[in-house]
Amino acid sequence: MQANILFSNNDQVNSNDSLKHLLQHQSKSYIVTIVDNQLFVVIKDEVAKKQTLDAVRMLAGDIGRDLSKQKVDEAVIHAQDLVTSFADLAEEDLVTAFVEGWHLGSYEYRTYKSNDHVFVTNLTVESDRDLAQAVVAGKIRAEAMNFSRDLMNEAPNELNPETFPERLVTAFANTDVKVTVYDQQELEAMEMNGVLAVGRGSKYAPAFVEISYCTDDSKPLVALVGKGVTFDTGGISLKGSRDLSDMRMDMGGAAAVAGAMQLLVKSKANVNVVALMPIVENMPDNKSILPGDVIRYKNGLNVQIGNTDAEGRLILADALIRADELKADYVVDIATLTGAIHRALGSKLAGVFGDDELAKLMKEIGDQNGDFNWPMPLVDDYESYLSSDYADFSNISNKSEAGAITAALFLRRFVSDQSKWLHVDMAGVMESGEKGYYTKSATGYGARLLADFATKISK
Repeated sequence: MQANILFSNNDQVNSNDSLKHLLQHQSKSYIVTIVDNQLFVVIKDEVAKKQTLDAVRMLAGDIGRDLSKQKVDEAVIHAQDLVTSFADLAEEDLVTAFVEGWHLGSYEYRTYKSNDHVFVTNLTVESDRDLAQAVVAGKIRAEAMNFSRDLMNEAPNELNPETFPERLVTAFANTDVKVTVYDQQELEAMEMNGVLAVGRGSKYAPAFVEISYCTDDSKPLVALVGKGVTFDTGGISLKGSRDLSDMRMDMGGAAAVAGAMQLLVKSKANVNVVALMPIVENMPDNKSILPGDVIRYKNGLNVQIGNTDAEGRLILADALIRADELKADYVVDIATLTGAIHRALGSKLAGVFGDDELAKLMKEIGDQNGDFNWPMPLVDDYESYLSSDYADFSNISNKSEAGAITAALFLRRFVSDQSKWLHVDMAGVMESGEKGYYTKSATGYGARLLADFATKISK
């Protein structure tokens, strides 16, 4: 059966008393109903009060999921109806946003369900103009974000520091991308001592993955750094007794970077980008790193371990040093780093630290593409919170305040003065409930944000 998607201001709706009556007595923002043997999705006018692309994505996500669950074969929307209702927005952007939201909202992770078939209602966008490119762009953006979701949702016994790099090699095979995987022996030669220290307690050897994509080497080199902790128990500083199953998503930063690279590649973006992903599992064991241990980093800094559950910054430090070795002009790291950012900003915003102008740009990009974020301060006076009695500094604050800021200050010490740097703390936005184009569990946050940032910077 085919569903016709209409807005309530459509002439076909206004001329049909049954549809108008149903709309008046429906609390949802749209109705799905059969009238005269035709299936209609009718959207209320009030939906268009928010003239934003994310409102379009959220609407499409709800409808796409609803029809897919009802196993409706086909849905048709006229681009002109979108333009009429969202008059402040460009037609191509509207179509891309609607298609993107549709495929994101229809997403299901069913790898371990006995019935693993995912039914997605096919969407057709009709228009007097050729909007094929806008439709393809929407699909590509959704695929990239869903790739990140797949990685984050994967079971930790299947996605670990040894299999994660293999997934990335497979994902970028037969593309214009160079994937380099450094194993433990190579990490030792490269003096990636943070990665080696955190990975000591795991039965899986740590790894470091570099993904290079350059279509124009005259462009500034943008390094995208993603935290890849495939499971975080907290190590010797073991986490509490709460359900820890979501700690499989502690590699959300690496998943975001991987999704961003896929989006850039499939979009044929004109960029010069390298993805840097330190990949470990943080486990308690007789070989695990201990509170009180000291890590000697390649750049000469020595870090005392105050808490083994502050492991993300320890591995990101190695990646930031590597970004300097590659002479990156811009460095953006992204990580599920602190509970403090979740408490500060909630579950709808990531926190962005670093260069003020770039942080402002990142917010503008997120406001457009739906990866919402907020600029956060780097307070120099809090540097003293990281003081150590017998090393250069500690990996955790000695105060019970400003945890997200002190984590960012820790990372800043490993960033070259030659690079413009941003740190994105996405701990609060790594998972969600079912609403709009978000489905229950992993969000896939950051894939669009990083790709759009790299594209914007490269223009």
